[in-house]
Amino acid sequence: MVEWGLFCAMVPFGLIYGGIAWLRSMLYGAKVLPSYRSRIPVISVGNIAVGGTGKTPFVNYLLGYFENRGIRPAVVSRGYGGTFSGRCAVVSDGNGPLCSPAYCGDEPFLLAQKHLRSLIMIAPKRKDAIVEINAEKKADVIILDDAFQHQQVARDLNVVLLDERRPYGNGFPLPAGLLREFHGALRRADLLVMTRATKRVASNTIYGLPAAVCRHQISSQMTSLAGQPVGLNSLKGQRGLAFAGIANPQLFFLDLLEMGLTLTQRVEFPDHAIYSGARLEWLRSQRDSVDYYVTTEKDAVKLSNQELGKPCYVASLQLDFFDKQALDVQLEMICKRIQNEIE
Repeated sequence: MVEWGLFCAMVPFGLIYGGIAWLRSMLYGAKVLPSYRSRIPVISVGNIAVGGTGKTPFVNYLLGYFENRGIRPAVVSRGYGGTFSGRCAVVSDGNGPLCSPAYCGDEPFLLAQKHLRSLIMIAPKRKDAIVEINAEKKADVIILDDAFQHQQVARDLNVVLLDERRPYGNGFPLPAGLLREFHGALRRADLLVMTRATKRVASNTIYGLPAAVCRHQISSQMTSLAGQPVGLNSLKGQRGLAFAGIANPQLFFLDLLEMGLTLTQRVEFPDHAIYSGARLEWLRSQRDSVDYYVTTEKDAVKLSNQELGKPCYVASLQLDFFDKQALDVQLEMICKRIQNEIE
């Protein structure tokens, strides 16, 4: 009853929030508000609801896709969770991280670690970084992270990720629900990627838009904090403490359980949590009741120099596509444009 009353109280604020977002989008659509047009192709990756839809694994996939084709990609992120407050900064010029995760944020740092042929930049106003990339031709394609609502920059491909289990939450905008905009905003999208799907859909279109469908899967090969490989099967039957400071830790825990791990504790921390002080001491205090710790890649980059008293393993989340024909078509168009400009 209390929850219902709170929801009813939040609905008017949600409608106001959604209305403001709708008006802002209309002004951009009518070109009353200007959008910067990059000479270098721009791919926006975003979502319409808050929470973990798998943007980081998808951006990771895109970087690998372009790198394997000899195309140099750049990622521009706000660097959320980091302390950087300047105009823009290079996290990696293609040779690994140039700063700490505390400075640039865990997601840009992780991408910089994994992709040594990609440019990773952060900028509170992402246009600033894109202008710099264009001026110095630092990349062949630019990927905007978490940018569906960021219409200050025009894009050549607008990708929206939806969680199959809860694509719209309860259907209301913040703070009454999970939506950042009314779901009609999906009309701006060029491609939908349905994540955490349980099966292949009958059509390669969803809500009338071209769509790819994938599921999230924990890799059967984990690593220690020192980077040593550990087979997931070797952990079965042992007592694990799983912890995560991401948008939706419960989904991560569910993925681990589905892989057959025994989790005696599941600990949620705030999104982009820093592991120091009391938080780190508490984790250490649990070492006698567990055989190992397990966490996400984004959390692990902030623990590389820490000692928990028991082994800590890092679970890598991968995308397994049921159907990606619509995605391949769009990416091939981007690649052809890049090749034409090079020639």
